[in-house]
Amino acid sequence: MKGEKSGHLSHDVATLLIDAMAEGVFTLDKEGRITLWNRSMERISGYLAGEVLGKTCRVLGFNRCLQRQCPDNVNDCGIYAQGAVDGKECALRHRDGYDVPVMKSARVVRDPEDQVVGVVETVTDLTVLKAAERQVREAAVRLEEKHGLANLVGGSPAMEAVKAAIRAAAASEVTVLVQGESGTGKELVAGAIHFNSARAQRPLVTVNCGALPETLLESELFGHVEGAFTGAVRARKGRFEEAEGGTVFLDEIGELTSPVQVKLLRVLQQREIQRLGESRSRPVDIRIIAATHRDLFGEVHKGRFREDLYYRIKVFPVRVPPLRERREDLAMLIAHFIALQRNRTGKAISGVDEAAYRAMLQHPWPGNVRELENAIEHAFVLRAEGEIHPSDLPLELRRPDFIPPRSVRDSRISDGARPRLTPSRLLEELAACGWNKAEASRRLGLSRTALWQFMKRHGIPLTPPPDRPTPLGGERSGNRPADG
Repeated sequence: MKGEKSGHLSHDVATLLIDAMAEGVFTLDKEGRITLWNRSMERISGYLAGEVLGKTCRVLGFNRCLQRQCPDNVNDCGIYAQGAVDGKECALRHRDGYDVPVMKSARVVRDPEDQVVGVVETVTDLTVLKAAERQVREAAVRLEEKHGLANLVGGSPAMEAVKAAIRAAAASEVTVLVQGESGTGKELVAGAIHFNSARAQRPLVTVNCGALPETLLESELFGHVEGAFTGAVRARKGRFEEAEGGTVFLDEIGELTSPVQVKLLRVLQQREIQRLGESRSRPVDIRIIAATHRDLFGEVHKGRFREDLYYRIKVFPVRVPPLRERREDLAMLIAHFIALQRNRTGKAISGVDEAAYRAMLQHPWPGNVRELENAIEHAFVLRAEGEIHPSDLPLELRRPDFIPPRSVRDSRISDGARPRLTPSRLLEELAACGWNKAEASRRLGLSRTALWQFMKRHGIPLTPPPDRPTPLGGERSGNRPADG
């Protein structure tokens, strides 16, 4: 009696364990009838145990069992002859009529006399995995669309030269320096080089060198070991290691401080890095693409940028022309951005009227393609359908006599003639560009780190005071970030 009681408890425990499994489990007797059906099978198939016990597994309608459709008779399915099925991807038919992707395994069970007792089968639901794989594939397609050469809109000789340079750079492994004014599309060029290269299946890691203070930038690029600095509670890979086998895009490389320039030079020369707080070197297999809106050659002569690093990154330079040098592309770019906004907003806007196009053609576009995109987005806010009119465009396009903020004119002055920065002047510049500190730093010819330090030193807040008007007399949007 004691042995029987013990065996009964073991059976109960086994049943509980099977019911607790995330995988679907069911068993068949030697005639192929279902004898056990756990709760996960109920969830995966939609059939309750009471609906399937005593029936054959034909009820599940597996689309592939041992390379063929599920047969009517268990003796015809081949499981007894083969003895096992391991990790077979197939689909079962849910009770509600749709297919569920699963991974199926099966084992024939025999008694001590080697007689067949039945079959145990496990079913793993692959729905989430397949959805994730589909998202990865779709993301890869979107990346190709975003970074394909076709996304570099324009057929002017200047843009055709850029596309030719991209093809040449993509076919090699050399370090590339992408040069151009802010808003010309330097990141798109870097992406096109990577996604048309042999490294396309590996990561493209982007680092904005002007967005972080020096100490954080070093950790971001090179990683750190536990305890390397206050707050480093665990070791962390840097961007160079994360990009293993792929490409690192160093945007605004002209903002790097001298110590970081020295470390980057070591990466370029020896293809190895040292994490912060660590003495050993780690090899990295990466390609580097750098970009800047600065005149790096001029920065070298002023002692702000290392000459040896300059020649290391300028192995293959690619210059992206400003929009004013390729006005023949304006119509194509306008159509492109209208199509993008039409897809995003659903508004039935067909194009721009003649007066609006004339205003856009005459505009100098100091913000380049990014400014054009923002102008179209501005028009879509005001216009519901039909053609865009001049009244839908930003003020600087509507008024030919509009004088840009003084900071834009100052940006054309050499550093020696540039007025000394004062708190009042900085407040003027911040107000002129809507407190976008990235834009203010570009206009002032400062790195963002230097701008933040100046603001902190003089007690200037990071967001505009509530009583300070926004540029051009407009109202401040609560959704607009203070920086960009």
